[in-house]
Order: sequence, then structure tokens, then C-alpha cells
Amino acid sequence: MKPQKQNKKEFSELIQKNQAMIHKITLVYSNSPVDREDLFQEICLQLWKSYINFREEAQFSTWMYRVALNTAISNIRKRKNSFSFEPLRDSDRIPDETNDERENVKLLYRGVSKLNRIDKAIILLWLEEKNYEEIASIMGTSKTNVSVKLVRIKRKLEEMINQTAKQES
Repeated sequence: MKPQKQNKKEFSELIQKNQAMIHKITLVYSNSPVDREDLFQEICLQLWKSYINFREEAQFSTWMYRVALNTAISNIRKRKNSFSFEPLRDSDRIPDETNDERENVKLLYRGVSKLNRIDKAIILLWLEEKNYEEIASIMGTSKTNVSVKLVRIKRKLEEMINQTAKQES
């Protein structure tokens, strides 16, 4: 077993390296900047509490996703929150994106925010370029189920985005 001091340093480095993933989860599972910050802190706390039990049987990022998503979903259950889309702040944007890309990202996140919590998790993982096997492992389901759900989620998002685009024209 590693000394506690080394665990803290290693853990901090891993959180720093993977914090973008946590921010994306908080963006989709929270209503406001304050809620996002609270959820970020709660995810980090849960990761730290369970870090000692991380057995390295899976990649750290896979384990981290599972803990972060479970924490976000548990947080929803506790608060029985209803979600609505909030425009992305400048700090949530990719620096080199064009106005059209920004609008597309807004539309995508607006659609994702309307999905149920499981579908949100699956599409977030897919957007993070996780393969079906990794998504299945994180979600505790089969690769086939992930494939079927992703087809349905993409179709649902496409319909939502098209409907929103029609309403805005």
C-alpha cells in the first residue's frame, strides 16, 4: 500500500489531468455555475473516498467516469432537480471554435440536457470518444445495449435539434 502522502499527490495529478471530463459531466447534470461547482466538489470528494479501493483493473479514466456519473446521478436523486439548458459561458467553450460551431455546441448541449440521466451519461461518454466496450464497462451494461441506445439517443437528439432549428427560423 502506498503512503497517504503519495496517494494525495498521485490523486491530485490524476484529477488535474482528467478534470475536463468532470467539468463536462457537471455541465450536463447541473443547472447553474454554483450547482456545477458543488457537483464538481462532490465528485472529487467521492473519487477521493473511493480512490484507496481503486484496484487498477480498469483504466483510471474508466473508473473515474463511473464514480463521477454515479455521483451526478445520485445528486439528482437527492435533489430531485429538473434540468433546463443554460447558455454556455465563454469558459465552457473551445477557444478556436467559430460562431457556427458555438451555436451547434449550444444546440447539442440543449438537447443533451433534455435526455434522461442514463442517456445523458451514455452520450457524454460517446462524445468523449470512449469506445462501446468502455461505455459498457462504465455503465455496467452490454456492448450491444450501448450500441442500440446510442442509435436511439442520436436519433432523439437529431429530432430535438431539428425541431429547435425550425422554431428559431
